[in-house]
Amino acid sequence: MHESATDLTVDELAARAGVTVRTIRFYSTRGLLPPPEIGPRRIGRYGPDHLSRLALIEELQHQGMTLAAIERYLRQLPPDLSAHDLAIHRALVAAWVPDQAEEATLRQLERRVGRELTGQDLDRLAAMTVLVRTEDPDVFQVDPGLLHLGVRLLDVPIALETILAARTVLLQHTRSAARELTRLFHDEVWGPYREREPDAEQVAAMKSLSAHMQPLVVQALVTAFQRSLKEELGATYAEE
Repeated sequence: MHESATDLTVDELAARAGVTVRTIRFYSTRGLLPPPEIGPRRIGRYGPDHLSRLALIEELQHQGMTLAAIERYLRQLPPDLSAHDLAIHRALVAAWVPDQAEEATLRQLERRVGRELTGQDLDRLAAMTVLVRTEDPDVFQVDPGLLHLGVRLLDVPIALETILAARTVLLQHTRSAARELTRLFHDEVWGPYREREPDAEQVAAMKSLSAHMQPLVVQALVTAFQRSLKEELGATYAEE
């Protein structure tokens, strides 16, 4: 059941992403998805990059962004982002969305992620808060924003305790960053705006800023974090 996600037909990609084939075709014509690789008999084959990009588009739509705004957002991303990088973007963007847990059976979960999930896998996903068990042992409350990233971590040769420790570090520092950014926005943007006599143009501008600020801040944070992590890893292992 653990079939590869690197060789999907358009129908398989649609089923895995939870969208229709027509939606995939439409996104492709808008340039939101890269073209597939053409395999034997000229059948398009899709991979993890397409799946991750579809998931990111879904989260941006949940933020209320229009397709035109999503196109601009995706154009600003580095062109060499891997499926893993896109999954991180998607998970962080999803963190801005109010909790929207979805109920799913084990069979539905396995169909969604394209692999069999063992009891140990479910324990690890629960520890990462990707899913929550219910009274029915076969039914789970699932965080769709974290699901695919959590499943990717199942194959990382790192102890569960290490993953949880890393999660604690990330939560601590991201909350601190969110607190400081919120204070900065309140003191430097929202405060002066409220002190002025607002006109229709200012109100429209503030609404537009509020609607698009969160995804843009997430993108800035992810980019800064990736660069900082690369520098830290380079400095650490250059000494060995």
